[in-house]
Amino acid sequence: MVAAAYHQAICFIANEGARDFLVTSSSGSLKMKPVFRKERCSLRQYVNCVKYSSESSLCAIKPIFSSLSSTNDSRRTVLCDLVLFKALFPAAESYLILIRHGESMWNEKNLFTGCVDVPLTSKGVDEAIEAGKRIRHLPIDVVYISALIRSQMTAMLALTENHCKKVPIIVHDETEQAKVWSQIYSEGTEMQSVPVIKAWQLNERMYGELQGFNKLETAERCGKEQVYKWRRSYDARPPNGESLEMCLRRAVTFFKEQIEPQLSSGKNVMVVAHANSLRSILMYLDKLTAEEVIHLELSTGVPMLYIYRENQFIRRGSPLGSTEDGVYAYTENLALYKQNLLDEVLDEVSL
Repeated sequence: MVAAAYHQAICFIANEGARDFLVTSSSGSLKMKPVFRKERCSLRQYVNCVKYSSESSLCAIKPIFSSLSSTNDSRRTVLCDLVLFKALFPAAESYLILIRHGESMWNEKNLFTGCVDVPLTSKGVDEAIEAGKRIRHLPIDVVYISALIRSQMTAMLALTENHCKKVPIIVHDETEQAKVWSQIYSEGTEMQSVPVIKAWQLNERMYGELQGFNKLETAERCGKEQVYKWRRSYDARPPNGESLEMCLRRAVTFFKEQIEPQLSSGKNVMVVAHANSLRSILMYLDKLTAEEVIHLELSTGVPMLYIYRENQFIRRGSPLGSTEDGVYAYTENLALYKQNLLDEVLDEVSL
């Protein structure tokens, strides 16, 4: 019997005789479904296990029990003090998904892009959709994008594949008028939406006077070593541009101040950004040295998964090259979340 919180809902496992039931609560309603895993209670140091039948027990706060019966089932419905339960047992972990945008039209032409606002190619569109398929069963509560269109296109296309079917809505808070004009007044509609937050701090590194030039031609004109230094060193700046160190300063500061608190509160976050802003964030997450980060290569449109638990980031790699089940096997919460989604699909099919 184990208690856990996931996707801003409570779930725990109650065993009745030889059968286990997954008890979940969302928006104040409770559901019970059979599960096949049985574990000992890991919460005895916090609460007492209260007996409610000769062969079953349940970890809960101030439990009130009522029995339901039918010709097919004798499942028990459990009513808990959900507010107190949430306060004592916040989400054990949350999920961070990082994605570099799909191929842009200047990626295709091998041009220095930087902060020039260039859209995706058709290949980039396909990469964004494929990224969405790879993470379609992962819970997503909030999305962060850069101010550049290639990041925004990738995020929106990826989210169209998500199983939750929530509508991604870009948050406009540039002015008070923008806030009022874009406000959602239906609470039900808002609950079926995913906020998408734009942040210029997640923009690509600004390449200064190199922007728009072909990389190979620039190497021939300025020398391969010089161009390599501009592109891959930690602290060297292109003419009137940013170094990776400067990009890191803005991107990681934003991550610590805005994104990490969301993860701490139990929300699952997706960040769609750029090669150098993501390198900066990965340097922070994986505690990379300046020498290590400059050799870090990121493919376009490939999601990376991290688990955030007890103020620590645990790298779980990418779904690329492995089955989706393999990704979910990393944590019990993810496995429970996916199983719940599959059960809902089966329920819909059986209707």
